[in-house]
Amino acid sequence: MLEFNMVTLCKLVLEMFVFSCAGWVMEVTLKYIQYHRFINRGFLIGPYCPIYGSGVVAVTVFVGGIIGYEGSYVETFFAGFLVCGILEYFVSWYMEKMFHARWWDYSTKPMNLNGRIWIGNLILFGLGSVVIIKWIDPFFFQMVSTWPEGWIIALAVAIVVLLISDNIVSHFLMNMVKKEIDGSQADNTEEISNQVRLLLRDKKLLLRRIESAYPNLQARPKYLTEQLKAARHEAKALAKKTKQELHAMSNYAKQELSQAKAEVEKVEESAKQELRTELRKRLAANAAEREANAEKTRMELNAAKEKLRAIQEKLTYHRE
Repeated sequence: MLEFNMVTLCKLVLEMFVFSCAGWVMEVTLKYIQYHRFINRGFLIGPYCPIYGSGVVAVTVFVGGIIGYEGSYVETFFAGFLVCGILEYFVSWYMEKMFHARWWDYSTKPMNLNGRIWIGNLILFGLGSVVIIKWIDPFFFQMVSTWPEGWIIALAVAIVVLLISDNIVSHFLMNMVKKEIDGSQADNTEEISNQVRLLLRDKKLLLRRIESAYPNLQARPKYLTEQLKAARHEAKALAKKTKQELHAMSNYAKQELSQAKAEVEKVEESAKQELRTELRKRLAANAAEREANAEKTRMELNAAKEKLRAIQEKLTYHRE
């Protein structure tokens, strides 16, 4: 575990530079295999790709014991997976926004995120982090610790000055590329990209290097990105409007259904009421008829009783 101080910070600068150079060597080798010629890869002019070195330093700080925590193999893998993925995504986004071009694109790769990163590289970043943090870092820091602190600080300062100077020059050159992109009269990115590549080939050495370093450059001129932004905004507004209209239609349909149900219930209730009234009338009529029949029967019974009494009276013997 390293004690975090000025010297340690300078050691991290040295580590960043070493792995930036190693990343550049790897990029150049891969492109040589692909194109069979030397290509000076990277945004900067010098033989280094700081995105690699920065990723190594970030993972070293998080899980390499610099801030007091030493990660396991699994934690180190996921630290490299996430940290380097976030770093690559940010650099891709920054360079596109800053210089109006997509400098690399993984859109054709499986499991990519907006064409800026993809799962294959992330896995390699994770595995590379395990190798570097667990095996290379201990050797590197042990070796550097044997150097005089003055040398370490001087080298770190020289590296920082070199990278800042290279960044200034590279930004100036990239702004020239951006000017060519925004000045194009073509109306699609493929045509603009081809025009820019042809223009860069006719420029000075440093500008030709940019065309060579990024053979898959995809121009994103400002006016096209603004059109895209406006189109996305319009599509979003239309989608929101459509959603609101569909929601309103849904609510209206629900209200209509509710009203229809209420009317059906009302009709049913009215029908039920009419039926109850009719039944009451029918029952009342039947009751009146039964009562009339009963009264008639009572009268007939009483008449029969009177007749019987009269006959009995006739048959009764009255003594004097």
